[in-house]
Amino acid sequence: MISKRYWLTMLTYVLMHLSGFIIIPSLTFILNLNPLDALVYSQLFAFLLATIISLYLLRTDISNELTRSHIHFGQIISWTIIGIFLAYIAQFITSSIEMYIFQIEPGSENTAQIMKIIDNAPIFLVIPAIFAPILEELIFRKIIFGSLYKRMNFVWAAVLSSLAFGVIHLDLVHLLIYTGMGLVFSYLYVKTKTIIVPILVHMGMNSITVMAQLLIDVEELERIQEELSSIIHLIGG
Repeated sequence: MISKRYWLTMLTYVLMHLSGFIIIPSLTFILNLNPLDALVYSQLFAFLLATIISLYLLRTDISNELTRSHIHFGQIISWTIIGIFLAYIAQFITSSIEMYIFQIEPGSENTAQIMKIIDNAPIFLVIPAIFAPILEELIFRKIIFGSLYKRMNFVWAAVLSSLAFGVIHLDLVHLLIYTGMGLVFSYLYVKTKTIIVPILVHMGMNSITVMAQLLIDVEELERIQEELSSIIHLIGG
């Protein structure tokens, strides 16, 4: 049975996503903000508040995990670095399957929308880099995967929680990529016995991805993708 604090954490997450329907029009009307600023400030407030509430609700669980796992700071850093590499490998494999088997074009609409907002309001970067990874790992790995893992084997628990992780991003075309990422995060959670590692890996990967898109010229990125595609074709014969 899922505990009350888990239900409250999930309710907080849902309300966070729904809050924009109230906060954005309010900021636009009361403070006379333009739609973009209203979106940015409302999301920053909602994500910050939801993160604080969720961490407070699950503070005992997180502390107990760290105590039971006997993991020290050096191991957390090591597994975070390993996890980022594993996550990118999973992303590369699943994106290649999408491209060459299912003929799905690369690129995430969800990521593209976030990048447009960050280009206009750099402070928005803290959401994908910090707040979103914390909330998503608490919800999809700690609560959903953790609860399922008590009732079924790792593969089923990881797949089901990862599918939910993909669906919530409203990017169903790339569901396979989100599922692959979720499998890695679930493995790291089981392996290290603390949700801290998946959170840090998720933070690291999101931050690297966003910074890369900010710093690398779009045309140069497309050229690199074309070269990688040519290499894959050569390897595949």
